[in-house]
Amino acid sequence: MALKTDNEGLDNPAFHMDEQVIGQLSGQPKTNDVKFKEDVDRNKPTYCVTDVPSWYLCIFLAIQHYLTAFGGIISIPLILSEGLCLQHDSLTQSLLINTIFFVSGICTLLQVTLGVRLPILQGGTFALVTPAMAMLTMPDWKCPAWTQNASLVNTSSPEFVEVWQSRLRTLQGSIMVASILQVLVGFSGLIGFLMRFIGPMTIAPTVSLIGLSLYDSAGDKAGCHWGISAMTAVLIILFSQYLRLIQVPLPAYNKSKKLHTSNFFMFQTMPILLGLAVSWLVCYLLTIYDVLPKDSAEYGHLARTDVKGNVVSEASWFRVPYPGQWGVPTVNLAAVFGMLAGILCSMAESVGDYHACARLSGAPPPPNHAINRGIGVEGVGSLLAGAFGTGNGTTSFSENVAALGITKVGSRTVILLSGIFMILMGVLGKIGAVFATIPTPVIGGMFIIMFGVITAAGISNLQYVDMNSSRNIFVFGFSLFSALVIPNWITKNPGYLQTGITELDQVLRILFTTHMFIGGFFGFFLDNTIPGTKGERGLLAWNQVHLEDSTCSMVSEEVYDFPCGIAASVQSRSWIRYVPFCPRKNGDPQKKQETAEAPQSTCV
Repeated sequence: MALKTDNEGLDNPAFHMDEQVIGQLSGQPKTNDVKFKEDVDRNKPTYCVTDVPSWYLCIFLAIQHYLTAFGGIISIPLILSEGLCLQHDSLTQSLLINTIFFVSGICTLLQVTLGVRLPILQGGTFALVTPAMAMLTMPDWKCPAWTQNASLVNTSSPEFVEVWQSRLRTLQGSIMVASILQVLVGFSGLIGFLMRFIGPMTIAPTVSLIGLSLYDSAGDKAGCHWGISAMTAVLIILFSQYLRLIQVPLPAYNKSKKLHTSNFFMFQTMPILLGLAVSWLVCYLLTIYDVLPKDSAEYGHLARTDVKGNVVSEASWFRVPYPGQWGVPTVNLAAVFGMLAGILCSMAESVGDYHACARLSGAPPPPNHAINRGIGVEGVGSLLAGAFGTGNGTTSFSENVAALGITKVGSRTVILLSGIFMILMGVLGKIGAVFATIPTPVIGGMFIIMFGVITAAGISNLQYVDMNSSRNIFVFGFSLFSALVIPNWITKNPGYLQTGITELDQVLRILFTTHMFIGGFFGFFLDNTIPGTKGERGLLAWNQVHLEDSTCSMVSEEVYDFPCGIAASVQSRSWIRYVPFCPRKNGDPQKKQETAEAPQSTCV
């Protein structure tokens, strides 16, 4: 593909209303031929995976991807801070925020250059939040009572530092050990074998339970001031749903039109950031006029913007995160098993993201070697995240894959630049400190929206299965409900789960209090043992979606080769056929057969 010229700049279709949407709004009838042509044009990206937009457009779109991932990435350290006993230590929260952005940027660069090589952003994964919180709520790891009282917490005291660092070091080591499995599964090519048994009936309850299991955290934060939380949620709903087609004129420049204005879907692109900003401003005004109570014992006090002290002034301007910054990681066997459940869920979700990203960026379906490499690099990313001490791993961000469909810009150069931006944000200590001062009920409002969307995203996998089948209704319903009942009962009755072996008790407790493990296990077991056709189970429709991706590819499969001429130097070697993550000179035979059987391309 040729490089786009400067004259296209911000006037490209990525920044204007979709023609089909305009037609629908105007109510004009369309013929079948026109509809078919519009469907083809709508799915065709303005910039495909190998294109390089103008430099200023690259910067603008990279910032947009950063803002799209902002809500999901920043939520993870804020959730973990409760289990790490850091509710009253905003400065350490800011360091965790900086660290997770820094590592996410590094992982994004690795994925785009050496991994699957698609324009797919990397960030923290909620699949590891659930087992992490299950570990941190165990009796041995519960926070001491004095850490819950702000007046008793001295954030610089060695005793307090050891309380949260010991918990974080255990998370680090457990994530690093579990991520080794992902590295092995990816680079050995086992992911293809595993995906034969993992279908929509397994993924639907697993992913939906990630959101459902976090309702308590969202309720606690929102309950600090329901008015502020409701306002935040309403604003995000308003921006993301009702105002998403409203275009905002922005200044732009190109050689032909010089300085002019170009329309941009601001509300659709950054609804979470806008909702947080407006609610934050309202809290600030209510604070300076003393509308919100000053007494920490009164309802609504945590909505004040001055609650978290001078964290911004205390934070350093520049701080580079480094491996082992919280000390030498330790390993807990029970936590490792919990993290393994999260890693398996993350891998299955990432494979689906790769196919969706390829379709939206104009690339052919990812061949086996690219998928293997992508999963392996995600494992390396989780290993790095554990070493740096984010308390989390890394995965492909589905929100940013969806953003490709909105902007019609699938250039991986943009994602590379977005990764660089995240690294820069990670070393600016003041940035993390600012985010750490977001009032608690504002965060609660954001959680209500985000966790609800995660739940719905999991349930949306049922579109591939036959929900008129009593078999499928039983599998999904039983898996989902059991995953809510069993962890709740064990949490309330911990004394009943005792085998006499302490280590085994810890393993069982973490697994049986991790909602997504229970739901995923029952979904996997029942779906693969109860008789049912592939069509009934959704496997045919699931595979057909991936097969249809090949009908609108705009570039060759060489887009998945190694960069900088590495592919040419290794493809001539005879042993390369035995390396599951290396591209082959003659391509992937399986993918070639699938492409030959697929309908002819109609892309223009």
